[in-house]
Amino acid sequence: MSGFSQLSASSQNSRGIKRKWVPKEDIALVAYMVDLYNVGTYNVDMRFKASYLNELERMLENFLPHATLKAKPNLESRIRTLKRDWAIVYDMFSGKYNSEFGWDKHRQMVVAKDAVWNSYISSHKAAGQFRHRNFPYYDQLTSIYAKDQATRKDAQTTVNIIDEIDAEDVATANNLEE
Repeated sequence: MSGFSQLSASSQNSRGIKRKWVPKEDIALVAYMVDLYNVGTYNVDMRFKASYLNELERMLENFLPHATLKAKPNLESRIRTLKRDWAIVYDMFSGKYNSEFGWDKHRQMVVAKDAVWNSYISSHKAAGQFRHRNFPYYDQLTSIYAKDQATRKDAQTTVNIIDEIDAEDVATANNLEE
């Protein structure tokens, strides 16, 4: 048995077998997700098409042949976990009163003063895991998922967008008349 297969051992839990992902697998998965997103073949309405899981499985099989990662349940479950973790970190930066959080590029983690963390964690329990834990996939996942998350600052309805275009047209017409 290869050393790699031993690293990605599984454990038994009440819902069945839970697979332990290793960093090499996560790195490859996220990189291939970004590649698929950038190519655009598997995108629809700022999300992936259902068939993207099978393509990811094929890509990972070529790169990590002994990992035996399957579209369902392995990739589907891990992507759901990564997206959930990304959303927690993203919300820490995009929330209305969350300007005191920072990002340490070198350690790939959220940073803030203890008082800020304590206050935030009191109302956002899931964020506590990132107080001392890095999240090295944040930037890559942001390139995929941020367009899906309208922030308060950038959120616009269709009416807002049309009004903005109309205002630009009027300004352009006025400049041409002068």
